[in-house]
Amino acid sequence: MAAPEEQDLTQEQTEKLLQFQDLTGIESMDQCRHTLEQHNWNIEAAVQDRLNEQEGVPSVFNPPPSRPLQVNTADHRIYSYVVSRPQPRGLLGWSYYLIMLPFRFTYYTILDIFRFALRFIRPDPRSRVTDPIGDIVSFMHSFEEKYGRAHPVFYQGTYSQALNDAKRELRFLLVYLHGDDHQDSDEFCRNTLCAPEVISLINTRMLFWACSTNKPEGYRVSQALRENTYPFLAMIMLKDRRMTVVGRLEGLIQPDDLINQLTFIMDANQTYLVSERLEREERNQTQVLRQQQDEAYLASLRADQEKERKKREERERKRRKEEEVKQQKLAEERRRRNLQEEKERKLECLPPEPSPDDPESVKIIFKLPNDSRVERRFHFSQSLTVIHDFLFSLKESPEKFQIEANFPRRVLPCIPSEEWPNPPTLQEAGLSHTEVLFVQDLTDE
Repeated sequence: MAAPEEQDLTQEQTEKLLQFQDLTGIESMDQCRHTLEQHNWNIEAAVQDRLNEQEGVPSVFNPPPSRPLQVNTADHRIYSYVVSRPQPRGLLGWSYYLIMLPFRFTYYTILDIFRFALRFIRPDPRSRVTDPIGDIVSFMHSFEEKYGRAHPVFYQGTYSQALNDAKRELRFLLVYLHGDDHQDSDEFCRNTLCAPEVISLINTRMLFWACSTNKPEGYRVSQALRENTYPFLAMIMLKDRRMTVVGRLEGLIQPDDLINQLTFIMDANQTYLVSERLEREERNQTQVLRQQQDEAYLASLRADQEKERKKREERERKRRKEEEVKQQKLAEERRRRNLQEEKERKLECLPPEPSPDDPESVKIIFKLPNDSRVERRFHFSQSLTVIHDFLFSLKESPEKFQIEANFPRRVLPCIPSEEWPNPPTLQEAGLSHTEVLFVQDLTDE
């Protein structure tokens, strides 16, 4: 049975409310309903946002523009691999390094001071993400123009969407942050990231998301992952029910080394994905079982409702039948009462019976349909209507009848008709002083 607050919901909304509560484990039915109403009763969107809230993952359906991306980066067990730039070799190398050191130091110091001062004059435009998809597409186009189309398949969506897809599909997500101004970015993209063996590994075993930190979307991700240098790679996966960074690769890494490090990170964390798949299958089975139980309950409820509907219809049919019979009985009683009143009225209106000594009298013997006989005297001058009224007033006479004479056989016109508007008298009808007339029952005709 639905809770009181569900009474104004449709059956479909009630089913979604129960399913959403089962998937999320929220005890408050009001909270479940509020969440579904916020998402226009889209249960997939509501469940995804609820999981995002629990696990700190940005929503793919309604991402807040100013909310920082939340991925678990505080795990001390994160595998970190940093490739330092090679030290100078030989006298010539050290000489070049020492000569260029003051110039590099001065350049980067002035550049940092300029950027720091610029923030007070004009806020960093990268801090406002207005078109994340446009940032991704722009980076992809610039990458292909510079390094060609032979590269890992870029995820064509926002970072939040990539996190959600990796979580839903239980796959590793490799994030690459491209530093346009870094001296190693060009070599890494050209020689490492576009190497055929690297492309094959990434395309077959993980999702790959990349963006430039000069773009607002890339800058926002860099603020969340807190890289130290470029090139920067982060391996993210669902671990302990949270999207977690399980590996960080920084610096100019060679193709074979990159493959080894990525393979090591995936092998070390594969058990978490296997465990999550098993838990998800168990949850899915539980959900399917619950859904089957709900469907069985709804089917049983519909069957009970159908039985109750048929019972109501049967009761209504019987009630109408009884009412109809009752009305028929009342109508029959009224008809009989009216008939009896009419018989009594006819009897009161009959003229007195002539005496046997009256020469103008006629003795008539009536044979009724029930084989009984009735005898009475009438006057020759009286209309045949009087004979009919007399028979009609008898208790044993039928409601409708006609009177027949036997010699010659004929029907006496006792009731006004088109042929006989005024019924004839007994004498005009040719009756003798003694007659036997037959009453024919016409009630069923």
